[in-house]
Amino acid sequence: MIGMGTIVNVLAIVVGGLIGLLAKGGLKEHYQSAVIRSLGLATLFIGAGSALCGMLVISGENLSTVGTRDTLFMILSLALGTLVGEWLDLDGRMEQLGVWLKARADRRGGDNQFVQGFVTASLVVCIGAMAIVGSIQDGLSGDPSTLYTKSILDFLIVMIFASTYGKGAIFSALPVGVLQGSVTLCAGLLSPVFSPEIIANLSFLGNMLIFCVGVNLCFGPRFRVANMLPALVLGGIFTALSPVLSVSFFHSF
Repeated sequence: MIGMGTIVNVLAIVVGGLIGLLAKGGLKEHYQSAVIRSLGLATLFIGAGSALCGMLVISGENLSTVGTRDTLFMILSLALGTLVGEWLDLDGRMEQLGVWLKARADRRGGDNQFVQGFVTASLVVCIGAMAIVGSIQDGLSGDPSTLYTKSILDFLIVMIFASTYGKGAIFSALPVGVLQGSVTLCAGLLSPVFSPEIIANLSFLGNMLIFCVGVNLCFGPRFRVANMLPALVLGGIFTALSPVLSVSFFHSF
């Protein structure tokens, strides 16, 4: 059934979050900080490793030459996308959504980490190659296997976030359901647009944003990642226009 991958993903986040809540009271603050930093380190390597696969070129005899290819429009996508995001203040709107959810889920006002947990968990589980590619695969061919794999990862990630930040992390299931569900439903209509090159480049940029989330977890807020999300849209537009303009905006391999 088309959409089953997103349904399973949402359920995995909720169940993982509920299990994480059971451990929240048993973790002291310094343990929580250590877990967050270790999770940030893992996120850094996941994002960096996947992003580098999309931009590194290995050539020459014995594969001894390493370089990068077509980084200009990757830079433009990030720079222009961030400008658009700052203008729209997507980060602030996401925090407002977290505050709105907190007002309804934490009526006693005792959970001071609700918004941070919601925003951080949402950015980790919503952005990345698996969310984009998996949703498109589910919508185009009814193949939810990638989203099933993502569900296992999100289960563990949100379980850890919920054990440190509290129940705000569980509500990351909402943007996951909306984002992935929308992409899945629209994939059939947009199949002529979602070429392999566009999918690869969206994944590439998404993994760069995942790296930024890891930096924030390890070193404190450095990037307003939500404000960088329009870079994904611009990256897709640039890639789609490249054959028309006879310009190579990105190189996927």
